[in-house]
Amino acid sequence: MSVIVTDDGFAAADWADGLNEAEVLDLPSDTQPEEVALSEGLKLIRVEFPSFSDGRGFTIARVLRRRGYTGKLRAFGHVISDQYAMARRSGFDEVEISDDLAARQPEGEWKFRADWRAHDYQSRLRAG
Repeated sequence: MSVIVTDDGFAAADWADGLNEAEVLDLPSDTQPEEVALSEGLKLIRVEFPSFSDGRGFTIARVLRRRGYTGKLRAFGHVISDQYAMARRSGFDEVEISDDLAARQPEGEWKFRADWRAHDYQSRLRAG
């Protein structure tokens, strides 16, 4: 099983949210986002994070959003709570993590970063 993380906290994962195969696209971390076919029927794109040190997924998300993708964008794999704000700022709607990772990094750690707009570098500079 896995856990879906949103700004509201943890939820049980239904990895495809009841969508059919044609509405979901899984992208590996080495995807060239400029080459992804964005069809109108595409409702969910899941971008793989094979390790927490592999940040290519953030770039993929940013490029997909700049290209006009408005459906749900989900990071899945080994994303840690410290990366949640970056995931949200780069365009992800949610993060899918394993039950093991959720046990090691409980919901409170993720919710602490849920106010992701307030925890960016520029906001901290402006504050003082």
